[in-house]
Amino acid sequence: MAQRIAIVDYGMGNLRSVEKALVHVAPTAAVAITADPEAIRAADRVVFPGQGAMPDCMRCLAESGLGEALREAAASKPFLGLCIGLQMLFERSDEGDTPGLGLLPGEVLAFARAGQTREAGLKIPHMGWNEAWQTRPHALWKGIADGARFYFVHSYYCAPRDESLTAAISRYPHAFTSAISRDNIFATQFHPEKSSAAGLALLENFASWTP
Repeated sequence: MAQRIAIVDYGMGNLRSVEKALVHVAPTAAVAITADPEAIRAADRVVFPGQGAMPDCMRCLAESGLGEALREAAASKPFLGLCIGLQMLFERSDEGDTPGLGLLPGEVLAFARAGQTREAGLKIPHMGWNEAWQTRPHALWKGIADGARFYFVHSYYCAPRDESLTAAISRYPHAFTSAISRDNIFATQFHPEKSSAAGLALLENFASWTP
């Protein structure tokens, strides 16, 4: 039986581009966009994407009733969070002072809070290509050069309380966590589905990852 990869649909995010990229790198897998909690529970792997404002994403997630299925998936199977799908794993966000899922210790901070971004003449949101510097080896970095460039669109970044969660840092201009990992969870602030060869390599690694 083909492995089943569920892309979580809670009403937010560019899901088709994630689906298209996964189909490309895992052509034998059954890739499906789904809002069905039972389909998420039945999947072998789960991708949790997101795009937009944190308050809207958390509201849509609550209204969809997918929260419990997501918590189960994050505890039990290969789980990939993308962009806001990374931020929602933490306890709270500066954006609207919004509670997250609380699956990981830490919070999501605004670039504007640090003040360094505008002082350095950099725009918010952080949009475009930037380097991701790997902080430790991980199966999802296989074949990806340290410092490879990925595509970002965000005004907030995660600040884990546990340093061991950080799998990569980027700079804008100060260092911030751009990827995290713990056990069966891996998540990125950048969009691998929009990140050319490096992003496709990360998604291909996820499709065969055995935590």
